[in-house]
Parts: sequence; C-alpha cells; structure tokens
Amino acid sequence: MTSSNSLPPLSLSILGVEPLDEFILTIADWVHNLVGTVADRQDGSQVEVEAKLGVLKYKGGDERVQLPVLTETIIADGDHRFESNMSANQHKHFNQMLNQLEASSRQSSHPTSPLRYQHTYLKDSFYPSDEPGNEKIRVTRDEKTGEMKECLRKVRLGNLDIYSPKRNADWRISVNVEIPVEHPVGTATLTRRKDRLSYSHEEFSIDLTQVTQTSGSSGSQTMHELEVEFARPAVLLSTGAVRGDPNVSQQERDAFDELIRAFVNNVRILVRNARPS
Repeated sequence: MTSSNSLPPLSLSILGVEPLDEFILTIADWVHNLVGTVADRQDGSQVEVEAKLGVLKYKGGDERVQLPVLTETIIADGDHRFESNMSANQHKHFNQMLNQLEASSRQSSHPTSPLRYQHTYLKDSFYPSDEPGNEKIRVTRDEKTGEMKECLRKVRLGNLDIYSPKRNADWRISVNVEIPVEHPVGTATLTRRKDRLSYSHEEFSIDLTQVTQTSGSSGSQTMHELEVEFARPAVLLSTGAVRGDPNVSQQERDAFDELIRAFVNNVRILVRNARPS
C-alpha cells in the first residue's frame, strides 16, 4: 500500500529541465570572458585558472570581512583583501585528508576515478621585468636536480572573490596568462622554496604547498597554501571556443560549463573541510 505522504516523481521544473546554477553560471561567464582574450595568442603563452583557499580581510586590518549574507557569495571589488596563507595545523589536516582520499581512491569500491600523488621540491627565483605592468620574471627549478622547469612572466587578468560565511575559509579564483621568456640576467630579488604535494584528479590538480619565502634583508617567511588548478588549459580553451555553439552537439557546447561545475565542486569540498586556524 502506498503511503499518503509519498510523492510521485517530480519534474525538474515546469520546462522539464534544471536551470544551471546561477552561482556557477556567473563564474563560468567570468572565466569564459577572460580566457577568450588570450585564446589567439601566438607567443607560446598558456592560460592559468586556479582557485586558492584563504580568508577575505578588510584592507588595513587583520579582521575577516563580515557581510549580511547567509551563504557563499561572489563579492564585487571593495574594501577587502585576500590572504591565502593558512596555519600549519590546517595544512596538516588537509595533508592527512588528501592522503586518505588518495589511498581510498585506489580501491575498486571508490565512486570516482583514482587520484594520483606527486611530491616535488621546487625553487622559484624572481627577477625584475622591463615589460609594462611591472610583472616579475619567474624562474622555476627542481631543487634537487637544478633542472629548469619554467621561465616565464605571469600576467594577472582578473580575480573573483568568494565569501563563505558558514565556513572557516573563503576562496579566490584567478585567471592569469603565463608567457615564456628568456632567462633573465642579474640577481633574483625574491626566492620561494616550495615543498609541494600534488594530487591530480581527472582535469584538475590540487596543490598543497609549504612555501619558504626569502627577500633581501627582510629574512624568511613560511606560508602554507592550498589551490585547485585546471591541469590542461588547452581543454578549457577548446571547450570555451564552442560554448553555446548551435553547430556542435549538446555535449560539446555544454562541456565548458561542466568543467567549471566540477572545478567549483572540488573547491567547495575543500572549503567545507577547512578547520579553524
């Protein structure tokens, strides 16, 4: 006998479809607009889209922003700054969480494809650049072998800040373009040693990094960072090029938004697992 309280199958909406979440759509539109500006570059440059966990604080102070909202919110430019450094205890927590997830993902019962793990030691050296915008040139080497991994100039295209009042962390999405350059001459003005744990999953890389930064006579500073990045920027560009194109299949024209949805979901999982500092 059917309970009088049971519901018949419900339609997703009066049109039978589920509207794309406005939060994700806003992020997708913003990323799509920025990556479209670099799609036709012929200088070997590569787009970078990443999200970092951190805390949004008022400019000129150390207090976390307080806004009259109850749930995660994309905020416009204002009187705030983003601090991506987390505590050593938070770093340890995420390390344990991701290690456990990597181990369990290799089990046949795990609901998704397995994570891949890599531990690297890198050294970034920063040099002045003569280009407009005052972006520095970054030379990255494997700290163990000395092999040069990258020599580039990073140009920031934009930031999007997300405030999460119910959580212990906020997050920032950044879109950059990385331009290969010749190795600079002279002396580095800043060095960053990075002890990095990378967890790769499908189209994304989750990087948990302890950074030791040294600058001139100011001594060294140790920071802890967690970020999610698109592993294959070319895929993001190619799917973005046919986003909404009526001449391709539904799957192809929706692929960009699905990538952004998975990206946001991965960041949300991490944010919701952040512990107090």
